[in-house]
Amino acid sequence: MTAPTTREETAWRTAHPLPTPAATTPRHMYGVLFLLGLSVLINYIDRSNLSIAAPLLKDELGISASQLGVLLSAFFYTYALLQIPSGWLVDHFDVKWVFAAGFFVWSTATAVTGLLHGFVALLVIRVVLGIGESVAFPAYGKIVGTHFNESSRGFANSIVICGLALGPAVGMFVGGTVVGRFGWRPFFLVLGLAGLLWLIPWWAWMPRRTAHPVHQADAEAGVLAIIAERSAWGTCICQFSFNYASYFLVAWLPYYLTRERNLSMDQMARTGGLVYLVFAISSVALGKLSDRWITVGNSPTVVRKGVATLGNIGMGISLAASVFLPHPFFVWALALAGMFMGMASCNIWAMTQTMAGPRMVGRWTGVQNFAGNIAGPIAPALTGFLLDRTGHFYWAFLITTAVVWLGALSWMFVVGPIQAIEWTLGAPHSSQPAGSP
Repeated sequence: MTAPTTREETAWRTAHPLPTPAATTPRHMYGVLFLLGLSVLINYIDRSNLSIAAPLLKDELGISASQLGVLLSAFFYTYALLQIPSGWLVDHFDVKWVFAAGFFVWSTATAVTGLLHGFVALLVIRVVLGIGESVAFPAYGKIVGTHFNESSRGFANSIVICGLALGPAVGMFVGGTVVGRFGWRPFFLVLGLAGLLWLIPWWAWMPRRTAHPVHQADAEAGVLAIIAERSAWGTCICQFSFNYASYFLVAWLPYYLTRERNLSMDQMARTGGLVYLVFAISSVALGKLSDRWITVGNSPTVVRKGVATLGNIGMGISLAASVFLPHPFFVWALALAGMFMGMASCNIWAMTQTMAGPRMVGRWTGVQNFAGNIAGPIAPALTGFLLDRTGHFYWAFLITTAVVWLGALSWMFVVGPIQAIEWTLGAPHSSQPAGSP
């Protein structure tokens, strides 16, 4: 039951209805969606390129596996801490310009990385990279939640996730070959400078925000109101579980394949690229199927939560199997893990966008991505610690399996119905209890 509203509140809402996505997604937004997918691809190449260079970098700097883990995780300190401020920025200012500024910072930081020498300098520039990339997912959530309707959000978000998967795939396919032949520094320099060209079509294609007044209810129904919503806690747990597996693989899969499985750089590039290519295809296919199932009358709650839950369960099984199976069977287990990652991820943000609504989606995305990216510094650093202590990756893979199964439990028992929450002064309300199916 919702809280009573005053006469002034009712009059204001009548004069200024909440912005909602059009019944049919505007056609020009699919050009913007292509740019979003491309930006995520660039984003994930830029954040994963250090892991591709990790074997060479470790030898050049003469650092331990624990120190390498710290370097690989440094990006996430500022990236995670700035998620909530970034969510506030995209809800209060034009997302077109907020995102452009962040993109410029992270591309420049990538280029500068190729010019640096020394552990401390690389540590600092990875922190700067995290500042730039922190605006990305709150911006994606704001754009998709505002401009795409419920029946097309699975596909729209799957394009974003596809870019997330293809970034490491392209990084490993191309970057592994380039780094193996020319060294890691030219790869960083060219990648960062070329990425800046993305800003040209973004300025031309992305529409500016339509100005609307900020009401007191919207100001007060902020981060604290989101934290008070049980489903928000559930999505945060789920995001953490998925990110833990994702960042574990992004940071350490190249090293695992080359040092523990004794693959060459070219073999590493093909194997790692296969995992992320399957991830990308699975994400788009399941995102599109999810939309279709909802369009023909199935419940968004059953479809989106069900697909995500099955994805988490399968991902855990596949990762656990991959560390014990011999060559070449472990390669196919890793590819299967990629397929389940696509299944687990394609609906995560679609559910958040529906529950939060257009005005709150930036802030909810920021809160969720902050919680999820706590996994960023933990997964690489913990893996490096375990590798130093045990000399192998068994415990790292098994811990990752346990974490993704925790996400499956959260989808089933913590996240509530996938429906819009009515945000009133200082408190969220939904038509059903948060824990109902």
